[in-house]
Amino acid sequence: MVKKQTDGSLALEQQRVIVIPAHDEIVARKLRVAAYARVSSSSEDQLNSYRVQNQYYSELISSNPDWEMVDIYADEGITGTSVEKREDFQRMMQDCRKGKIDRILVKSISRFARNTKDCLAAVRELKELGVSVQFEEQGIDTSKVSSEMVTAIMASLAQKQSESISGNTRMGIQWRMESGHFHISNPPLGYNLEEGVLSATEDGISVVKFIFDSYLSGKNSREISEKLNSQQALNRTWTSKTVDYVLQNERYAGNALLQKRYTTDSFPRVKKRNHGERMQYYIADSNEAIITQEQFDRAQALRKNRKAEQSKNIRAYSKRCYCSCGSRCRSKHINQIWYWVCVAHEEQKGVCQIKQVPEETINAAFCRLYYKLKHQGNPIFTQMLSNLQKIRYSRMLWSEDVISLNKKISDILSQVQFLTQLQQAGGVDPDTFISSNNKLSEQLRRLKQEKARLLDTDSDDLADRTRDLMDVLVDGPDFLDGFDAELFDALVDKIIVDSNERLRFRLKNSLELLEQIERTRR
Repeated sequence: MVKKQTDGSLALEQQRVIVIPAHDEIVARKLRVAAYARVSSSSEDQLNSYRVQNQYYSELISSNPDWEMVDIYADEGITGTSVEKREDFQRMMQDCRKGKIDRILVKSISRFARNTKDCLAAVRELKELGVSVQFEEQGIDTSKVSSEMVTAIMASLAQKQSESISGNTRMGIQWRMESGHFHISNPPLGYNLEEGVLSATEDGISVVKFIFDSYLSGKNSREISEKLNSQQALNRTWTSKTVDYVLQNERYAGNALLQKRYTTDSFPRVKKRNHGERMQYYIADSNEAIITQEQFDRAQALRKNRKAEQSKNIRAYSKRCYCSCGSRCRSKHINQIWYWVCVAHEEQKGVCQIKQVPEETINAAFCRLYYKLKHQGNPIFTQMLSNLQKIRYSRMLWSEDVISLNKKISDILSQVQFLTQLQQAGGVDPDTFISSNNKLSEQLRRLKQEKARLLDTDSDDLADRTRDLMDVLVDGPDFLDGFDAELFDALVDKIIVDSNERLRFRLKNSLELLEQIERTRR
């Protein structure tokens, strides 16, 4: 502190400082301790182990006077390969985030997490929260470890152990498949499962036979599912996918194909359909049959033939065939014939009066349309291009916006020319010239872009598409012997069932042409 003397001089006076000492002893509170226990299956021996772990940790925590027990978290009888499936583990983590826990006791890393990623993520988060984890078997206490390397190594070993256990389990399942001792856990529709034996129910027999008989008589999966829903068959909701499941399941012919799906080796485990990646096992006469093998084979052959027939044109017409009422048309197979039918006509009676159109009729109409375009379309397209060009010129000459832009562009070009002359005459320094020239160039670029945008109208796009159509027709054959999906895709944008008498083909350049529907009697 500075103090003034009697003679007017200044003197420095020592300032008094009061020192506040730290507590000699911090009043310690009890450590809030929790335990996490988990068993990997629900067998009787493992359940005993589960109870033992609970009893062990209860006694261990309660016997320590410096510890206060929070809770014992335990997940029972479920896999440890994924943290998300363990409800009590998640509850424990939430309590840690709420500040209720100081330390967690775990028997081993394999009980805490069975893959490295989950283990490290949990340990990192807990360390940030000030919560330590003590792994008893490995003798690791995360509060005393400066690095997570040891935890990473142990977690990796635990993951390897889990992979080994999973591998042993899969080998056991595979052995049972090979020896014919494998039993499914969920019976197919229409069956009961008792002590590993499948037995058909009366209702199941009736429904399965109805499905196969209907399909072999010409009905499709959607029509069969609608009928089953109207009958409330087996007290469930039927879809075309459910019907397809029945039609493809060899169990209904009394046989079994095992390992249609498999589980990946890597974490996280993912179930995938087996397309040859794993071995499969076929067991004949594995269970009671509802239909004959001959019926099942006929159904598979019919499915294959329908798919082959449908793929010819369905890809071309799919999402391109519409009704004049605005609804889309979808394919339908009746008595070995493919039709395209308005969805509104079929599903909402009375809404649309346009009937279904045989696919062969559409094919024939396209072939006629192609012949006309090939031999008579050039004058039409040439006139269309001429009209589009006139529209563009008219817009360029008379549009006020374009005229205004042309004037601005002319002004900018004049300024650039004048600036260049000044620079050549030494009337402007280089820095000013460069700066001014850059600004004018940017203004000119923007004006030209705006002009191009105004002139880039729909007519330009239509003209380009019209030229593309003309090129396709020039390169195409003189006439078509049958439907050509590639030519259809190149020429036609959409088919509209205009009425019960005619079709409307909208070409790629938006030109619409009509063709009559020629219905044949059978």
